Amino acid sequence: MIKNKNLAIQLCKRSLPELVSDACQLEGINLTVSDVQTLLGGMTVGNKELYEQEIALNLIKAWKMILDDVINNKVEITQKYSNKIHNIAAKEDAMEWGRFRSGNVLISGTDYLPPKAENLEDHYNQMLSDFSNINNDYMKAIFLFLQYSKNQFYYDNNKRQGRFMMNAYLLSQGLPAINVPKRREHEFNNGMLRYYNSVNNNASEMYAFLMSCIHPTIAEQFDIPVVDFQKY
Repeated sequence: MIKNKNLAIQLCKRSLPELVSDACQLEGINLTVSDVQTLLGGMTVGNKELYEQEIALNLIKAWKMILDDVINNKVEITQKYSNKIHNIAAKEDAMEWGRFRSGNVLISGTDYLPPKAENLEDHYNQMLSDFSNINNDYMKAIFLFLQYSKNQFYYDNNKRQGRFMMNAYLLSQGLPAINVPKRREHEFNNGMLRYYNSVNNNASEMYAFLMSCIHPTIAEQFDIPVVDFQKY
């Protein structure tokens, strides 16, 4: 792979309206790319609930913070840094924000049970240990996303938080971010359910899916290997 931090940052900045719109729509908030562009311009969007616009504005703030941190080499894969992002992105949108959950949770659609609240820090530390032993940057980043999703470190917005951490790491390494588009929501949700239910944490399908979300033109610029998702 070819690493180019400046190019990765510029591509992310250009795709910010799409990143925020897709993140909102994956959670049932119908804000289009045009709506997000309006918010980025400092105006409100007509005929949209104010609380939905506030969620999008929080996502924008979180992305801007991450991009600034990437530029200034301040991205960290730590609980403290994760809480810093969550404190901005999930403000007023989660039961608690900026800290790990204090109670137990369920994941809709699966019998899988996330760890109990009192065990979360142990699971996080184990995640960091496993993360450090992975050599491929995209595998490391996707591993982070999947661990956030499966461990449910927070009361709410864990997949979104996992994507933030995944992309903060990728950008810090000079690689382009991964966006999950709304049009692939069905594939995404079904793949995640199969991952939750897998006995041995088989992540091959979700790794292939997320890699397939990178636009071929961008993948070619960074010499990112093409992954065959069709076999799944």
